[in-house]
Amino acid sequence: MQDPTDDDAFEENGFPLAYLITFRTFGTWLHGDERRSVGRNGRNIFGTPRIQPNREFNTAMKEQTKDPEFILTTPMRNVVELAIKELCQRRDYGLFAVNVRTNHVHAVVSAHAKPERIADALKANATKTLRDAALVSSETKVWSRGRSRRYLWKPRHVRGAIDYTLYCQGDEPFDPAAWPKKSPEND
Repeated sequence: MQDPTDDDAFEENGFPLAYLITFRTFGTWLHGDERRSVGRNGRNIFGTPRIQPNREFNTAMKEQTKDPEFILTTPMRNVVELAIKELCQRRDYGLFAVNVRTNHVHAVVSAHAKPERIADALKANATKTLRDAALVSSETKVWSRGRSRRYLWKPRHVRGAIDYTLYCQGDEPFDPAAWPKKSPEND
């Protein structure tokens, strides 16, 4: 595993230095939402537009959803964070940052594996741990389908993803090209 703080590592690495993995709790971001969403069936291709906000579509999605949206409480968030840390340690993944929010999770993970498999394992282990702790029932849908993953090839992108995960949970999505952020000190 390469050191993501080593600026020369990018040239020698066949895998990304790390991934920014994000997954959401069930029912908290449906199609038609004002934040936009990514469709399935071939629409999730780099550069293609996202599904635009549409109040009627969003309402229809809510009405078709059989299960309620799932929000993580503070005890649940703590359990999910511990489950992610435990899985990364057990599988020898480098975990550089994790932030468990009420409706989503961000993790910056380094591993010689596909990010989809990493995200699925994080979700599965978190769900199992929540159920073992009797914080959710076996029927509860905890996570939405899918996940977001950003490939972080350069050390500055890894540092930016860590910063974003730990300190920048506002409305702006992570953009690796924007890192490092410009400030008066580094102009």
